Amino acid sequence: MLSRTADHLFWMARYTERAENTARMLDVHVQTALLPQSTDDAEQGWRAVLGISELLYGYNQKYDKLTQKDVIDFMVRDPNNPSSIASCLRQARENARAVRGALTTEAWEIQNATWIKMQSYLQTNALEQSPGDFFEWVKHRSHLSRGVTIGTMLQDEAFHFIRLGTFLERADNTARIIDVKFHGAGEAQSQKQKQKQSPQGQSQSDEDGGQIDFYYWAAILRSVSGFEIYRKVYRDVITPERVAELLILRPDMPRSLLACVAQVASNLKHVHNDVSADTERFAGKLHADLEFARIEEILDAGLHDYLTVFLERIFELGNRVSRDFLVPLAA
Repeated sequence: MLSRTADHLFWMARYTERAENTARMLDVHVQTALLPQSTDDAEQGWRAVLGISELLYGYNQKYDKLTQKDVIDFMVRDPNNPSSIASCLRQARENARAVRGALTTEAWEIQNATWIKMQSYLQTNALEQSPGDFFEWVKHRSHLSRGVTIGTMLQDEAFHFIRLGTFLERADNTARIIDVKFHGAGEAQSQKQKQKQSPQGQSQSDEDGGQIDFYYWAAILRSVSGFEIYRKVYRDVITPERVAELLILRPDMPRSLLACVAQVASNLKHVHNDVSADTERFAGKLHADLEFARIEEILDAGLHDYLTVFLERIFELGNRVSRDFLVPLAA
């Protein structure tokens, strides 16, 4: 396959997945923002949302203060933000248009119709009136794109480059969500411990804190469609350690780091060429490290440090895929 064709297919999938991941993150945070919290905590939460996607600098360049409305507008509508949902869906459509001959009619029409509908959303106040409905629509269109790809396309190199893009993007995003959310949970726990130093009303505080903890961890699971899966696997209360295990090491959890890297390694084998052996070996080692890891060891060594290294390796893997198969990235 021509590297330019592979490049368009790969990035079409990455942008579609990125739009969905952004919608998931914003949807859950809009819901958790309704929980009792101080103004400072609310602002810190939205700052973390920007930090997950490395958009804090770009936001601060455009806005003087941080508000929920401006963050949502920046991450949904802003055409100058390359990671906004509107920009991602536009780029996905443009990449699909460039290789229409490599896609089935259904796969192309999904991308085109999604962008056309997105245009109508941008011209109305539907996002302001019901952000949850809009985010559900974005997720649904991404699900539809993947389903049509699996259900209508020949499983040739074009198909495998699409899958490569999907799972590389998903692995990166899941790792960022885990890192930022667990860091936020650690800060919240420290604040709760300080409040407990006052014995008055401690029982009520503990009860309220337990409820907020439940909704916090449930929201994290819902952001990766993992709430029902958690209940089925563990059949017990939600704990941070089990959430981390589910999202990092469960091979049967579709958005876990292990499941994503397994798919990347598998699809790389299907597009093997004369120069890709080192990249396949790199992906295989990352997969093996996850497959044989234990959550206790990860947490003892430090979750943030572990995820930082993982993100570096995923970034390197994406660069290797670009080098071996796609149009080289500009230096």
